[in-house]
This record gives sequence, C-alpha cells and structure tokens, in this order.
Amino acid sequence: MQTVPASRHLFGVLCVTGATVAWSTFGFFTLSVSADTPTVLVWRGIFGVLSLLLVLVLREGVSGLAGFGRLGRMGWAFGACGGLAGLTTIMALRETSVTHVSVIFAMAPFFAAALGWLFLHERPSRPAIIASSVALIGAVTMVGLGGEGTLYGDALAVVSVIAYSGLIVISKANPGIPSLPASVLSVSLTTVVAIPFLAGFSIPYADLPMLAAFGVVNSALAILLFMIGARHLPAIQTALIGALETPLAPFWVWLAFGIAPGLLTMVGAAIVVGAVVWYIVQDTRPAGH
Repeated sequence: MQTVPASRHLFGVLCVTGATVAWSTFGFFTLSVSADTPTVLVWRGIFGVLSLLLVLVLREGVSGLAGFGRLGRMGWAFGACGGLAGLTTIMALRETSVTHVSVIFAMAPFFAAALGWLFLHERPSRPAIIASSVALIGAVTMVGLGGEGTLYGDALAVVSVIAYSGLIVISKANPGIPSLPASVLSVSLTTVVAIPFLAGFSIPYADLPMLAAFGVVNSALAILLFMIGARHLPAIQTALIGALETPLAPFWVWLAFGIAPGLLTMVGAAIVVGAVVWYIVQDTRPAGH
C-alpha cells in the first residue's frame, strides 16, 4: 500500500473534517426554512449545482466544462453512488426510525474498511478498528436502541452506507477524476432522485437565502471537500471522521434554536468525538512513540 506524505495526509484529514462539518448542518438548515423536505432537497441541489458550476467556470473558464467529458466510468460511478446514497437516505428516513438510520450510518467505518480491503488492499490498523468500534458504541448511546423501525427501511439505510463507502473507495482509487465536474454530477443526481417526492417548485421568498446557503455549504462544499480529501486517506479513516456528523448535527440545532440534547446524547457525542480524536492522534504520532 502506497504511503501518503504527512502533508497530504493532514490535508486529507482537514478536507474530510470540513466536509463532515458541512454535512452535519443538514438539521440546522432544514429547521431554518418553512418548505417541506422534498422541496428543500431539490432547491438545495439546484443552488449546489449552480455554485459548483460557477466555481468551475471562474477557475478554469468555459473550457473547464470539458471536464465532464473526462469523467470516465469511474467519474460516473462516483456520481451514481452519490445519487444512490442521497435517494436511499431520504427513503430510509421515511420508512424507518431516525434511531435505526443513525446507528446503521455509524457502521460506515466497517463497511468502508471492508471495501477498502477488497478493492484497495488496505488493511485497517488496530487503532482504526478500536476507534470505529468505540464510535459505534457512542452512536448507540446517543440514539438508544429503541424506536420503531422496518426491515425495508433498515435495508435502505444499509444500501446508503454502502453507496457512501463506494464514494470513499472510488475517490481514493481514482485521484485523476476531475473534482468539480464529478461533484456537479453527484449533486445533480441527488437532486433528480428527490424530484419524484416534490409537490411543487414554489417556495417562500424568505426561504431563498437560507436555501442558497444550504446548497452551497451542505451540498456543494461538502461533496467537493469530501472528494478531494478522501483521495489522501485510508477508507476506514475517511468514514471514521465522517462519524463526527452524528454528534455535530444536534450541536448546531442546539446552538441555533436552543433545542438542548439529552444527557445520553451528550455522553454518546463525547464518546464519538473522543474516539475520532484519539485515532487521529494515534495515526499522526511518529513511529516509536
């Protein structure tokens, strides 16, 4: 397995952490607008695509659009995984309990480790396995084991986690995929799969600024940082950092709306954050220390 230089590794950690923080704002933005969830998802995607295209043109000019022709099979596979993850996440949240979805998503490091071992020949380190296991315990502590769920909804959540793990492996195995065009494709497909749930395109004008921020931060910035950062990290580490989304999401809601999390939520969040921080410290410690 090729060793990643320390500077690129740190860059990857920062990018994936930034993507995780951006994705964790989903609940905050959803509660900040009055439109229904499908309408919010579609408009989030529209603003996300427009912002990514704007960055692409400003950075590379109109000729940058030629990058869509260089996506290749793996670029389209990245977009397909992104669209599938978005669709199945939405459907899972409609079919089963948030509790079940949260716990299944906390298993992402194990799915990513399996795919990384299978396709990239990455052998997960002992600290990574320990940290992933502790983070899973923290997620279970946060949401508990109760809640009504369905086998169909839980299966959709599993598909979503597998698709997310596929994004990690594709990014790592194919660093030559054009980042901006691939991100545009992923956000576009995620937006398209939300359209069947849409009752109408009209939205209150007061929601437009927040929906624009939703699209830029939670959609465009998140997927772009994720794709760039995942290229420089082992698959299990990318997914483990992504587990920070679980404790961060209620934190933003509490900060903005004063909806305080319960004691178990705070304890579980501390366990997840502690596990990820411990792993990063272990991973960056010089050999022999």
